[in-house]
Amino acid sequence: MTSTLSTMDKMAVVAPKITHSGHIGLNVSDLDRAKEFYQKVFGLEILHESDEQERRFAFLGEGERLVLTLWQQPAGGFDPVRPGLHHLSFQVENMEELKAVRARLEELNIRVLHGGIVSHMEGSASGAVFFEDPDGIRLEVFSPSGATGYHPATHKGPSCGFF
Repeated sequence: MTSTLSTMDKMAVVAPKITHSGHIGLNVSDLDRAKEFYQKVFGLEILHESDEQERRFAFLGEGERLVLTLWQQPAGGFDPVRPGLHHLSFQVENMEELKAVRARLEELNIRVLHGGIVSHMEGSASGAVFFEDPDGIRLEVFSPSGATGYHPATHKGPSCGFF
């Protein structure tokens, strides 16, 4: 039996040039709670939703830009130590915006991991705030610059490692 990758390696297929990621789709245990969380934290608006009992979902975004889709799946939960999603990262323009995100999280009584803003690694110009959504999905909001002087969460690896 030949693996798909081996077969693809032999083909003259040109990989697409990805310009940026698209929307993120998350399974959540409580759609109403998740909608409220992502609206309050990120200021997203509901673009479309279904309350059909067997197919509850919501599409959240900014204007016409789809950012996040939430799918109610009440069984199970996020497992941070199994293969799959590690964390989601969202970028802001600068450190001032990152500080505003941290203040908003505190205002909403959302626990910030690592004690606040941390650099990604020792000496890194980029820094972030890490926290979790109501289902325990790990989230990061980062600024690409301005973190000089902040320390990483650990000296054993990147702050986003969550180890």
